[in-house]
Amino acid sequence: MFLVIYMATVVGNTLIVVLVVADQHLHSPMFFFLGNLSCVETCYTSAIVPQMLASLLTGDRTISVSGCIIQLYFFGSLVATECCLLTAMSYDRYLAICKPLHYLTLMNIRFSFQLAAGCWLNGFLGITIFVLFLSQLIFCGRNEIDYFYCDALPLIELSCSDTHQVILVDFILACVFTLPPFLLTLTSYMCIIATILRIPSTTGRQKAFSTCSSHLIVVTIFYGTLIIVYMLPKRDTLRDLNKVLSLCYTVLTPLVNPLIYSLRNREVKEALRKAFSKCGFLKNMQRL
Repeated sequence: MFLVIYMATVVGNTLIVVLVVADQHLHSPMFFFLGNLSCVETCYTSAIVPQMLASLLTGDRTISVSGCIIQLYFFGSLVATECCLLTAMSYDRYLAICKPLHYLTLMNIRFSFQLAAGCWLNGFLGITIFVLFLSQLIFCGRNEIDYFYCDALPLIELSCSDTHQVILVDFILACVFTLPPFLLTLTSYMCIIATILRIPSTTGRQKAFSTCSSHLIVVTIFYGTLIIVYMLPKRDTLRDLNKVLSLCYTVLTPLVNPLIYSLRNREVKEALRKAFSKCGFLKNMQRL
């Protein structure tokens, strides 16, 4: 089951990246951010699922401390990058709906690249700081992580060093990469909804809601699980719930995102139809 989900995730997200790059009609800031999001999700699910599949297949569930920290670094950096990207996408939709006459001026190609580069840079820089603190810890003897991947707190719990400083850094970074992006995204959508409600025509309101509803679904699922897993107090009663929610945003959310965006977006469906038509044409030419 996990192999099928992983393959579908990689194929779906890679297809969106290819469509955004190849189709001229998708060369806009909205689809540029969508391509970045699909790239991030392909990478961070690949940082976890192949190792998990290998463990399920071989029964060997061992991993070195350095390997565990490397997995945590790439996964954490990519999740932090996604938090920033979702905020950039909400700002893009805010400008498109609330300030349509100034959209092309404000959200130009250069600014889009700067926003995307800032998202990637902030994500990797923030987790680099945490990993530097984490690497100072001492891990003693044979240890077992009660988790399906190397997350921060399960790994910190195995250390025999003083972990108060690392836990504080982890909490601060979780707050920085979760709460401000979530609040900014929420503010953007409050402005968007207020603007949509002022649109006189029913058709215009439906089109605007259709454009933003897919992004809002992704944001709700992603931030909802992150806040519960990383911001709520850590108790034994919540441990199993945290595992289930972690499974949601590490395995299921990257699978659902391309489906949501492709099925609810007219431009993506049109680009997909053209791509399949072109493939069919090439096959016919080869037969001739």
